[in-house]
Amino acid sequence: MFDGITIAALCSEFRKILTGGRIARIAQTESDELFITVRPLPEKGGGQIRLFLCADPSLPLCYLTQENKPSPAVAPAFCMLLRKHLQGGRIIDVSQPGLERILFFDIEHYNEMGDLCVHRLCVELMGKHSNIILTEQGGVITDSIKRISSMVSSVREVLPGREYFIPQTQNKKDPLAEDGEEIDALLSGSDLAPARVLAQSYQGISSQMAEEILHRAGVSHLRSASALSSDERLRIRDRFLSVMQSVKDEAFAPAVYYAAGDRSPYAYGALSLTMLSDMVSRPFPDMSSLLQTYYEEKSIQTRIRQKSADLRKIVQTILERDVHKYDLQRKQLSDTEKKDKFRLYGELLNAYGYSVPEGASSVELDNYYDGGKVKIPLDPTLSASQNAVRYFDRYAKMKRTQEALGELMRGVKAQIDQLQGIRMALDMATTEGDLQQIREELQEGGFIRRRNPGAKEKGKSRTPAGKPLHYISSDGYDIYVGKNNTQNDQLTFHMARGTDIWFHANDMPGSHVILKAGQQKMDDIPDRAFEEAAGAAAYYSAGKEQEKVEIDYLYRRDVKKPSGAAPGFVVYYTNFSILAKPDISALKAAGEEND
Repeated sequence: MFDGITIAALCSEFRKILTGGRIARIAQTESDELFITVRPLPEKGGGQIRLFLCADPSLPLCYLTQENKPSPAVAPAFCMLLRKHLQGGRIIDVSQPGLERILFFDIEHYNEMGDLCVHRLCVELMGKHSNIILTEQGGVITDSIKRISSMVSSVREVLPGREYFIPQTQNKKDPLAEDGEEIDALLSGSDLAPARVLAQSYQGISSQMAEEILHRAGVSHLRSASALSSDERLRIRDRFLSVMQSVKDEAFAPAVYYAAGDRSPYAYGALSLTMLSDMVSRPFPDMSSLLQTYYEEKSIQTRIRQKSADLRKIVQTILERDVHKYDLQRKQLSDTEKKDKFRLYGELLNAYGYSVPEGASSVELDNYYDGGKVKIPLDPTLSASQNAVRYFDRYAKMKRTQEALGELMRGVKAQIDQLQGIRMALDMATTEGDLQQIREELQEGGFIRRRNPGAKEKGKSRTPAGKPLHYISSDGYDIYVGKNNTQNDQLTFHMARGTDIWFHANDMPGSHVILKAGQQKMDDIPDRAFEEAAGAAAYYSAGKEQEKVEIDYLYRRDVKKPSGAAPGFVVYYTNFSILAKPDISALKAAGEEND
């Protein structure tokens, strides 16, 4: 995604804001990242803004921000060099060679002799080859944030005194200079997928953008390029040139794309991605704010997943154990279904025992319940009455077992439902406060030990409590969704009014969903609002992958919580039902409840 078109959008943004601005401060906050504070011209906003440059091989980045990071007490040598040559200097140009993932910042300043000179800061954002290089006016390298010797690269040394050049190791063409004549030949002469041909042949074209070009052309990316018709190749050429013209015209449309209901971003683009039209798009005014938001959200989700790993393992282990226990109990319960047969044997032996031959191993007697015959196995060493007593004992034992198993199974099933709900809650968690609530529920339920008696109170004081999700329906109704059982209780019994509408998936774990009714009665609320709230209840339930889910809904005042019940557990005795598709695409995310 961080391709040449993204760099082109950044270059356009930087040129508009930074050219003419002066460099006020330079800080090297990490071994491979810089914060350069620039004071733009008054007509470009004035004040100050920071240019963030990062040459991390796993995540090279570049954007404008107001944020800052602490600097080390002693500045690294490269930082001191930049301060010597660039601090106080004026940015006279920002450029990009072709559609390479490279930015050039040309900065003029006065040297020690008082002469005006120009240095170029070359920012290469190319994965493991990323670097930040300072060159003199003639193109000679002054130094770099990463020195590359001939022992590391045989293609190009990046050392003081060496000439700076862009290595053409892949011989890719400049797509901005393409007139369309070569595209047909490239496609017709390759057995690779067409998207791969474009990505491998041109600078700065990512696989994502290549697939977008095919989508705009209405061509499947699953076929080989040589199998395309001449009309399909022509459409690809036209869409390719159209995309390049948008880049030349700087007609960028930065946006982040989210799968419906997913708070973690799926993808982003500097140009509109029509192939993701079924996703929720969030437009941004510029690439800097997009990149900062995108990677912050990705970082949050990654951090939450890492922090929840131990809880996931605990929940999964206990859940597997309980499911195995429940299966064994169900098998035992099925065995107790024979108890009525043993009771019948005993009754018939008591009634017709006089006719049973002594020492018989079985006997066939009339069943006075249905008029049929029943063959009864016997212990030949016992009399008929003794065999009857034996069958009555077996009946009584099985009855006791059945009653005990019923109680045990209800407890195990309730625990399985709770753990499945907790597992769902871990998938929905978006903040450390959510994880803290889940951990406390596991501690209260005895699934994990509390580390010390004051852990709960301390955790609450350190971590803000998680809040339910908040959506706006198509008709403007507020819809809230609990992300875990603690929030479900909070939402249902503290946030919701008695006249609000409560939704929940029928007979399966899921979130409590509240449709705020205000002063309206149920009959006055549009059907679409009910359908969208029910869709949210289906989406945030164990039936998310089903085509339709039965959703119960009723006034909140009719939902009750039994004394001593587990978090999230409620009962109700009258309700309406609706079959809903698990879908929240019609809902507008309003963040998390802050009441």
